Amino acid sequence: MHEKSKKYKNLALLDFDGTLYTKDSFTGFIFYALSKRHIIKQGFKILPWIQAYYLKAYPAHAMRPKLFHAMFKNTKVSEIDKIAQEYAQQISKNYNSELLDRLRTHQALGDDVVLVSATVNVYLKYVAESLGLDLICTETEIINNHYTGRYSSADCSAQQKAIRVLEKYQLSQYQHIYAYGNSDEDLAMLNLADYSYYVGKSTQLPILEKAEQLA
Repeated sequence: MHEKSKKYKNLALLDFDGTLYTKDSFTGFIFYALSKRHIIKQGFKILPWIQAYYLKAYPAHAMRPKLFHAMFKNTKVSEIDKIAQEYAQQISKNYNSELLDRLRTHQALGDDVVLVSATVNVYLKYVAESLGLDLICTETEIINNHYTGRYSSADCSAQQKAIRVLEKYQLSQYQHIYAYGNSDEDLAMLNLADYSYYVGKSTQLPILEKAEQLA
């Protein structure tokens, strides 16, 4: 798919929720970081959209920013940040062991490994840091040490995943591109790859090819 590069590394693109992490980390973070009273109060305000989402009548890429705004508007960054660090440690026990081994293998081979996710940077930055990964995800707006509840980037899903990857990385500089995902929101990213893996559909992980420096 890509012209052979004179570089000597591969690029691995890895989705988070449902791929490396076996659950829904964003919903989990809401319940980890906020009181039940707050969640119920704010959830009631957007109940029609929540119901429509679960009826598959309202898309995930629209639901996520609405949910973030409802739950985190005007929360203090300093308070949420401490909880986010704890949460990033807690959820590591629910990583997909096969894909965790795979990302470690990529790292051992010297590949660039990137977490590419639609979830928010609030806690995902600590996940990426703990694993030694680069990060592309949905960014959140902060003003005066408070979350405004708005995104400062587009929801990093579907075509946005591919756009953000292409903005940050020159794919022709890598010998091979690998991508790992679990949903239709990952398809654009998976289509960038020479070798892709779709959790629940692909029967086995792609064989890793060690990149060789070309003269």
